[in-house]
Amino acid sequence: MSMQEKDILIDALSTTKSSLGIYNMAIMETSNMQLRNTLQQLRDGAEQFQYQLYQIAEQKGYYQAPQAASQQELQQAKTSLLQG
Repeated sequence: MSMQEKDILIDALSTTKSSLGIYNMAIMETSNMQLRNTLQQLRDGAEQFQYQLYQIAEQKGYYQAPQAASQQELQQAKTSLLQG
């Protein structure tokens, strides 16, 4: 597989992840329920697409998810968030 394929796949993954954040912001700022429902449907589709891209990238060795946090790291993060 070529480096170009990897670059395209990782770029598509990154772009899709960014769009999820934009959808979420738009949903939070929308009071029109019809528009809100439409945005939620678009976001849900983008989430499914992002996961499919992630699976392809992982299978090809282009992307590795971060290692799971330890119980201690999770507790530290929880404590930090509750104190903030």
